[in-house]
Amino acid sequence: MVNWQEIERDAPEFAARVRAVFGLGTHKTIATLRSDGSPRISGTELEFSDGEVTLGMMGGSMKLRDVRRDNRVAVHSPTIEPPKPDEPGTWAGDAKLAGRLVGVPAPPDTPHADAGFFRVDIAEVALTYLGEPADHLAIESWHPGRGHRMRTRA
Repeated sequence: MVNWQEIERDAPEFAARVRAVFGLGTHKTIATLRSDGSPRISGTELEFSDGEVTLGMMGGSMKLRDVRRDNRVAVHSPTIEPPKPDEPGTWAGDAKLAGRLVGVPAPPDTPHADAGFFRVDIAEVALTYLGEPADHLAIESWHPGRGHRMRTRA
């Protein structure tokens, strides 16, 4: 697993597009694992800063309990409405990343002593959007050891 800086270094244009899609809205969706192994999705915010992807969770929250038990997560960018049929190229697409959360110190100004703060050790990143022309889906991904890859689906 890697930090965000390694992806930026290896595939800078891809990393910039992924970061832009994540930046289209404040609220992202995070998937964690419940104690029985079933998935839980929750809202979250995240930040790209100093070569890392970081996020925090309120103390006592179910997602914080989940990640303290099993630190595997997936995070989806804000959901943006699909394009209008007559403007297919206007959709920014969806971005996703997955990996493991690693605890980091709380920011000095946090008023919540029981909150959890994490960086993401990234196992994969994906970006899905309409290709040019808009008659197919473009799927770009990045994995440690394999790097950047582009696929299409009609």
